[in-house]
Amino acid sequence: MDQLAGHILILSGPPGSGKTTTAATLAHLPGVPKVHLHSDDFWGYIKHGLIAPWLPQSHAQNVMISQIAASVAAQYARHGYFVVLDGVVRPWWLPAFAVLDVPLHYVVLRPTRDEAVARCQARGGDSLTDPAVVADLHNQFSELGTHERHVLPTDGLDRQQTLDAVIAALDSGRFRL
Repeated sequence: MDQLAGHILILSGPPGSGKTTTAATLAHLPGVPKVHLHSDDFWGYIKHGLIAPWLPQSHAQNVMISQIAASVAAQYARHGYFVVLDGVVRPWWLPAFAVLDVPLHYVVLRPTRDEAVARCQARGGDSLTDPAVVADLHNQFSELGTHERHVLPTDGLDRQQTLDAVIAALDSGRFRL
């Protein structure tokens, strides 16, 4: 993975797909300096006026967040870090990253809908646990058109197997944008 210095990995998928767990583990591996950006944090910085990002009226806010996340990721990458940005990043986010002058990878983790819902409900706390919302977000990743080639099926994989699959995906070069 040392060849990934200065690259950005957008690690996406529906809630419950293992994005954050995989991203955090990946960022702690030895080698080049790495940064883990959790896209949910960018919404968390909005203290008044936040619109839940899955609601239709949040579009302008979500576009702004994608631009901010891309800008921050690019700054780290330009300084030689391998950046792992994890989040529910659907293809409409990608234009904010496409204008960057750094190498980009887009990997979409896709478990089964039942796995995603079960994982989200097991989390508890202030995590997204509403099965209808999780199922709807999962459906938004069910057919990605031209970006379908960026899907990494993870149904039935454990944490280590998912991490290994993401590393193999990066090594293959198939998930470059």
